[in-house]
Amino acid sequence: MFRLRWMKSCLRGSHGLSAQRDQVLDQLQVCYGEDQVFEVVGKNKAKLTVGHVSCAVGMLWQFQRDKPELLRTVELARNHPQFLTLRVLAENKISQMDDSMLVDMLYDVLRLSVDPHDSLVQQLVSEAWGRIDRFKLSSLSKFSICLSHQHLQLSPLMGHIADVVDQKLSSIDDARVLTTLMISVSSLVSPRLRDALIRRADLLLDTMDPLKYNNPRRVVQFLRNVKCNHRPLLEKCNSILLRNVSTMNAENISLVMGLYQSLQFHNCDFRLAAKQRLLELIDLSIDPSSFTKLFVTLSPMASLEVREGLEDTALLLADEINGQQALSLAEGLEEIQCRNLNLINKIASIIQKNLGFYKPMEVARITQSLCLLHSQNPELLSQLRTTLIKFLQDSVLPHEVTMLTRVLSMLPCPRLDERVLLRVDAVVPQCNLNDLNTLASSISKWVRNDTTYRHNTENKHVRLLQALKRCGHERLHTAGSLDLVLEELRFVSGDWFDEMILEETMVTLQRMVDQISWANVPELALLLTKTNYLCTSLMDRIASVTLKDIHKIHHSATYATLLPFSVLNYDPPAAEELFDVCIQRFIPHIKSFDPHLLVLLAYALAMADYFPEQVVREIFNIDFLGKLDEQLETFPKALNMRVRLRLMELNRAVCLECPEFQVPWFHERYCQQLQRKGNIISPVQQQIHRMLAQVLGNIDCARVAVLTPYFYTVDFECVLDRHHQPVTYSTYSAPQMITDGGKVQWQSNSLEKIMNELPPGAQRIAVDFLDSKSFCKNSHNMKGEAMMRKRHLEILGYHVVQIPHFEWNSMELSTQDAWKEYLKRKIFVEIPS
Repeated sequence: MFRLRWMKSCLRGSHGLSAQRDQVLDQLQVCYGEDQVFEVVGKNKAKLTVGHVSCAVGMLWQFQRDKPELLRTVELARNHPQFLTLRVLAENKISQMDDSMLVDMLYDVLRLSVDPHDSLVQQLVSEAWGRIDRFKLSSLSKFSICLSHQHLQLSPLMGHIADVVDQKLSSIDDARVLTTLMISVSSLVSPRLRDALIRRADLLLDTMDPLKYNNPRRVVQFLRNVKCNHRPLLEKCNSILLRNVSTMNAENISLVMGLYQSLQFHNCDFRLAAKQRLLELIDLSIDPSSFTKLFVTLSPMASLEVREGLEDTALLLADEINGQQALSLAEGLEEIQCRNLNLINKIASIIQKNLGFYKPMEVARITQSLCLLHSQNPELLSQLRTTLIKFLQDSVLPHEVTMLTRVLSMLPCPRLDERVLLRVDAVVPQCNLNDLNTLASSISKWVRNDTTYRHNTENKHVRLLQALKRCGHERLHTAGSLDLVLEELRFVSGDWFDEMILEETMVTLQRMVDQISWANVPELALLLTKTNYLCTSLMDRIASVTLKDIHKIHHSATYATLLPFSVLNYDPPAAEELFDVCIQRFIPHIKSFDPHLLVLLAYALAMADYFPEQVVREIFNIDFLGKLDEQLETFPKALNMRVRLRLMELNRAVCLECPEFQVPWFHERYCQQLQRKGNIISPVQQQIHRMLAQVLGNIDCARVAVLTPYFYTVDFECVLDRHHQPVTYSTYSAPQMITDGGKVQWQSNSLEKIMNELPPGAQRIAVDFLDSKSFCKNSHNMKGEAMMRKRHLEILGYHVVQIPHFEWNSMELSTQDAWKEYLKRKIFVEIPS
């Protein structure tokens, strides 16, 4: 196939020589290696036409391409004397090349690692620029690859290509051509062209060969590049990729999963299929390159046994890996929180040998990984610090300065180098909100760690922190696009953001309230949930836009849309209608939800007291729970534990609030395992316990950290008789058992039996102290989780007394007598008769 293409290329440039036999072409046709090609070139220098030169260079690249990567000899081929002959001839015959030959020549010489600054490359690019408007789309696509290879994605020339693509988009019928062009121009597309490319790709994916999975992979890469989480197109690409997982190698799977992670796109079926395929590839991945890809992709999803086997193999192959592979392995070890010191030290030693070859961002990534792996190599850490400071002094890119500064703050050195302060100060005006937050967090860390900074308001660190705050406010005040603000705030968190610019952020978002649309509602809703900030005007707008355009919002985005209303416990106008339309939006697609996402969605609904029967039935069946278990085994530990906790809490909520569904309680053993970790009694809770003993008249009238049925832990429990008098626990028999820690744990008896154990007419009281986590950040509005807990304790027969932290710690309650009167009022006056 390739030989046929080469021959056609040669014949195009032979200027009519096909009428008589072309002996040079015949000799090239029978070559089976680079040496034979060079021999033909050396013997026929005077006879070589533009077609011969093009054919010879193309064959040299194809011979290299056909070899495994480790066996390629590109450098030897490029340095051969006859290759110089080909380059000189090619440069002299550029004007004779047709458009296709011109682009093929540029592509081939770049693949053979000819320097982009070489005169041949420069001449080819210049000639191509002059012909660009007449290029066939296939040649335009290949030329765009050549420009990307030369890091010219932001050049005027690539802008010219983007303009041509815009004009000819409707005539592009080849998915490979389109997807290649999409990636090449992704840095320059306008929102209008981006959307047009997405529509065209969506159309062509339906007509292409489903076995050509590189096309959908490139579409996903385009979406990542333009930061567009277009769910319908992502799902279409995923369905094609999923069909081809069994033929992918570790590198392809690694690339796809990395793109998915960047887009925060999770698909259980692809993840499980990828895991199975990678397990099959373990025995075939015996060279450092393929094994590195396999290790980095499989180890976070693998069982402990498989992971240990991968670590053993990595240790055996360590002497063969290069600097880039050591970097990848270090990041893989960081992700799985590896504690294999032999392997960590081996990778660190390889990195140390190659430290001079890494780029600035690579050194930053290395530093982060080694710090989080607790590397015990002081010499290497010192070298990293020196290297980072050197790179930082030379850097002019805000995101690069930010990253280098952040990882410098991770190294075990309390003082911040003066040179770092100067460089950070220089780039601050160019930083976005995320960069400002990261820099401020890093500088604050140094200030906390060095006492000499703390009380000196004139030092440069304090002035720099003030400048960061000022720039953050100015950036918010001058912002004009809600979408750009949401993009900059996507990963922002931490104390500096909360204390310095959160209020200004909310003012800015309210100023842009008219820009809230169905497209950015989920992103804005997630931001409000993350910040724990109750802004009713923004949430009312989210609700109204959702009600109006619910048919445009992707069904999977209903989770993010509803989340702030559930978590922050806020009912907008037409709250019931809002929840109903969102439920009706996703119910028809319930089977397509990832298991973990459906659990999180159901829990969010449960917090708001919504229990759609179809959702409950879908989750609480054996097949679903089995698939959920499989999926959770591939997740990082933190996400795994979070989803399992939410499933337990959902199970409890359904059992208590919807007994008619007859869902069994199957989390008792799980809760017992959680209880073994114990509960820490805070100083405030100890104070309340002492006060309760005085108010109730007996220390035995108030029990601490009592476990209820379904494993809620009540801070304090007391019982009042029919006359509202405290009852000591020794005066009645309760179906409970005392654990080793002195806690009370109910046996698994029915609620009716539990309540019958009380003295006639008695009332069980639950006293809970609510810290700041139970309330919205900017108000005393109780959050959804605390409200759900109150509902459930009341169903269990408790009268719930809640003690908000802002009441208990107020100036009004600053004396012993005031605290006691407060508890008396809560327990004896506010209790219903």
